[in-house]
Amino acid sequence: MQETRSIDDYILGHIDPESDYLKALYRDTHVKLLRPRMASGHLQGRLLKMLVEMVRPSRVLEIGTYSGYSALCIAEGLPEGGELHTFEINDEQEDFTRPWLERSPFADKIHFYIGDALELVPRLGLTFDLAFIDGDKRRYVDYYEMTLEHLSEGGYIIADNTLWDGHVLEAPRPSDAQTIGIMAFNDTVARDPRVEKVILPLRDGLTIMRKRRSGELAPGVGGNAASSAEK
Repeated sequence: MQETRSIDDYILGHIDPESDYLKALYRDTHVKLLRPRMASGHLQGRLLKMLVEMVRPSRVLEIGTYSGYSALCIAEGLPEGGELHTFEINDEQEDFTRPWLERSPFADKIHFYIGDALELVPRLGLTFDLAFIDGDKRRYVDYYEMTLEHLSEGGYIIADNTLWDGHVLEAPRPSDAQTIGIMAFNDTVARDPRVEKVILPLRDGLTIMRKRRSGELAPGVGGNAASSAEK
């Protein structure tokens, strides 16, 4: 455990720092909210910002705002004119989160909704270039399918908590709906030819997916398989 803490400290000491505003939000999250571990934090926040800067999306979807830490990191990386639509299903969270988003330097890029993303997103009639899924683990498969429907070709999905403290390696109890939901999501993505996918063992597991473009084949399908057969 000491070695892990030392490595974590080393990493945080050798990456870009988080802003004073994010530090204050993270501290307030731990003081005032239950389950503060749900906040993305320094390392994952810097990664989200960099991924957004790499993809340069015009529009981002976030499912699961919580305290707003990840939303602010995503908004920080958005290009000029980019916008984030972030959804939080827990209405009791609004009094804490909305002021932090509205007082931030990126308030004009953020659209914050309280309600069920599965119901609200289809009503918007929007297409997204990037999505970050960090909501109810029991509904990850539903979030995934809905997000794919509203994702541009070549767009990306990032899903958090996909290793779930290593519980994905265990047979879940029938009552453990969250672990069952994460495992169902991982299995669904693993066999889905519509997306490329990779899992990073960062914090609690981060899966990055890219939606294939029309006519783009998965490895071993169509042209690649035919070429191999001809040889």
